[in-house]
Amino acid sequence: MNQQRTEPIADILLLGIGNLLMGDEGLGVHFAQQMQAEALPNRVEVLEGGTAGMQLMEAIENHRYVIMVDATLDGRPAGTIREIKPKFSTDFPAAMSTHDIGLKDLVSGLTFLGKLPEIFLFVVSVAELQPMHIGLSPAVETAMLELKARVLARIQALLEAN
Repeated sequence: MNQQRTEPIADILLLGIGNLLMGDEGLGVHFAQQMQAEALPNRVEVLEGGTAGMQLMEAIENHRYVIMVDATLDGRPAGTIREIKPKFSTDFPAAMSTHDIGLKDLVSGLTFLGKLPEIFLFVVSVAELQPMHIGLSPAVETAMLELKARVLARIQALLEAN
């Protein structure tokens, strides 16, 4: 019998977005891999979203909160971390060319369906795309420790609020 799931499998989805084969653009995936090795509360699920685009819709809609981590070419110094609490697809930074479907499209689809959870987006500025390069630049690698601290603080705040 096919039953619809009504309760999220975990309250919080930590989702790393990016292309692992494009240097700093893959930082979200690198971050998710690092966080999978952490002893996180069982209310937190970690997922490497890669460049899956709309295929992530079901994973996202099945959580109360989603913390996304992605790279952005925004003209800020490489390694700059910003937390954005987007309410609309227009609140997301422009998609990088390596994503099949950008976050804006995914959020628009979930909004249309009335299934958009509360999203917290951590973006890390990168200086350039590095085709066919696996790894992070020194500036972005250095930012990973602060990013981890900020994401863990957000997770803790969400868990304490509920």
